[in-house]
Amino acid sequence: MKAYQVTENGKPLKEKNFETPSPKGKEVLVKTIACGVCHSDVHIHDGYFDLGGGAKLPTPLLEPLTMGHEVFGEIVAIGEEVLKVKVGEKYVIYPWIGCGDCELCNNDKTHYCMNNSNIGINVSGGYADHVLVPGEQYLFDAGDTPDNLAGSYACRGLTAFSALRKAEPYPHDNSLIIVSAGGLGLLALKIARAAYGINPIVIDIDDEKLKVASDLGASLTINSLSEDAAKQIIEATGGGAKAIVDFVGAEASVNLGYQCLSKGGKQVVVGLFGGQMTIPLPLLTLTEKKLMGSYVGSLNEMRDLMKLVSTGKIESVEVESRDVSEATRTLDEMKSGKLQGLVSLTHK
Repeated sequence: MKAYQVTENGKPLKEKNFETPSPKGKEVLVKTIACGVCHSDVHIHDGYFDLGGGAKLPTPLLEPLTMGHEVFGEIVAIGEEVLKVKVGEKYVIYPWIGCGDCELCNNDKTHYCMNNSNIGINVSGGYADHVLVPGEQYLFDAGDTPDNLAGSYACRGLTAFSALRKAEPYPHDNSLIIVSAGGLGLLALKIARAAYGINPIVIDIDDEKLKVASDLGASLTINSLSEDAAKQIIEATGGGAKAIVDFVGAEASVNLGYQCLSKGGKQVVVGLFGGQMTIPLPLLTLTEKKLMGSYVGSLNEMRDLMKLVSTGKIESVEVESRDVSEATRTLDEMKSGKLQGLVSLTHK
């Protein structure tokens, strides 16, 4: 099989050829149709996360890695213990694979398991033309979702769904603010409308992206670079935001959001852009503002999300398709902020 691998942090991916694996037992072999390029791939490729103030959290490359955790593909072979799925069927792969035998895994928190085998993160993923999946329980039907979008529900869609669930309830449109009108933010907008029947406020620094969000159903858009952005947010939410889901995770966006939370409001940070913030501790108690992170989503959340997806409840968003040979260019453009939406790598 052909794969494009990270062999050195920050350097161009290298094309390599390997023997195609043969599934055994409960394993399933999937031929990759399309694989989304997620911003997490940028951090894996770079080898660090920005902690602000010049500090970095290193994620060293221990051995060459085939990235790609947003995989949609067709089953081409199954192990002898596989019971439900069949060769020729197409599925989205849930990539957050735990050990299966610890307290976290036994309580639907396999995505938190430290002894993990996450597809495209620490085992071979969808930048290869074949992916070996450890069990059929990690495969999900995407209904009539376009091939180049389907895999994005395994990370960006799931991440948005889980973060929105953590921040609910939403009694009306302006009770939710989504930070980012990029690919993930727009996907979250679609999910919020489908799952909760609301049209949230969307914040970004790019007026063109905000216009797209408005066209897709945002009840209000605000450019956070405006001098009176905080005032606009507080007025639009009737005194402060009840829930903010930040898909950027930059120092400026998180600080602005926390400033604009209402008493008892909740801010869920998803993005990994980086930086740091300082919170006066007495105010944390007196205002009872809640600040929390959200990391991908559980297997059960994936099931709930894919029910919405497979039944056509979530409107599709546009995805640019590129040949997998353009993976390095795509990563470079994502790092520089040139990508306007979702990009998926396809295999010939």
